[in-house]
Amino acid sequence: MGAHMSDSRPHRVFFALWPDDEAAAHLSALAHELTARGGGRTMRPASLHLTLAFVGAVAPDRISLLEEIAGAVRVEPFELSLDRLGFWPQRGILWAGCRQTPAPLRRLAGALVTDLRDAGFVIDHRSGADLVPHITLARRARCASLPRLGTPIRWPVDEFALVESHLHPSPASYRTLASFPLAAAGAD
Repeated sequence: MGAHMSDSRPHRVFFALWPDDEAAAHLSALAHELTARGGGRTMRPASLHLTLAFVGAVAPDRISLLEEIAGAVRVEPFELSLDRLGFWPQRGILWAGCRQTPAPLRRLAGALVTDLRDAGFVIDHRSGADLVPHITLARRARCASLPRLGTPIRWPVDEFALVESHLHPSPASYRTLASFPLAAAGAD
């Protein structure tokens, strides 16, 4: 028994894209501008992300398997152009997304979800092919109408991450467990 007892609790994990500082700053400014009109709680810049696959509670000894699966995914780097705003009234979620999901993003999310399910992980049905790629900007928002986004926010994507979320009474905090660079097949 090498592991300490405290290491046996499950980790709540997901795969995600994290914006670079510039995209995060633009998204954060946008969130503040929108909540200034209708209220809501903006996300901290450090917690802005796009979820690729939500895995949920995983035993610590299965984290390395997740890393192995992710490390085998081959998708070329791409750019997200965030050019639409959305609002899900039932949960008061204000979000930014793309009118046109880039093919590499679809392939990345699809490959991850397929490989995770093949390995026996239960993945949230809103992942993979059914993913609505979005970045939550604010929660508990109220929104009568959404402005049009003038200039799309550009977000260059060259890696994705396995992230653990810690739920507190305060907003969730995130810790990156591992990052995986994007590279086209055969680019090793």
